[in-house]
Amino acid sequence: MQAIIIYGSQYGTTKKYAEKLAEMTNSDICSYDNIKSLSGYDLIVHMGGLYAGGVKGLKQTLKAFPKEGTLFIVTVGLADVHDPENIANIKKSLKSQVPADIYNKAAVFHLRGGIDYSKLGFAHKTMMTLLYKSVKKEPPERQTPENRAIIETFNKKVDFTDFEALKPIAQAMEKKTDSNGGVNP
Repeated sequence: MQAIIIYGSQYGTTKKYAEKLAEMTNSDICSYDNIKSLSGYDLIVHMGGLYAGGVKGLKQTLKAFPKEGTLFIVTVGLADVHDPENIANIKKSLKSQVPADIYNKAAVFHLRGGIDYSKLGFAHKTMMTLLYKSVKKEPPERQTPENRAIIETFNKKVDFTDFEALKPIAQAMEKKTDSNGGVNP
């Protein structure tokens, strides 16, 4: 199996998930900002924190993505990953970031992360405060799942990390690869 897990993590939750998945699948692992080349890898798993609608590091992974590779995208965010509206919003955002020919063949997974406001940098804390004030003004019936998560977790330390949620991803990685080290179509 020629698989690599690439992660984009701002405060560490996505990195923890990536390290655990690499351990579970015996895959290589690399931070998005250390990508040199992805040639030689058949399966690329990009795990990225959700920030302002984007997936951290995904742009760099896509730049290095091999023409014949298989992509798994794993998002990590605060909002409930079982809420259909939240998933629809994430997928809509992904479709605007990933070329259609790659997106249409990619497997997409969602994990719930965490946040610790005491560890946020000044810019990120300021952005989150402004976002909180903005979404707090919305009537509850007009708030998205992401907005509700921002309100519920504002100025707190929360951790929704669930390593059990990695099992379907690990299983999908195993299904995608065969015992000879190649990727199944």
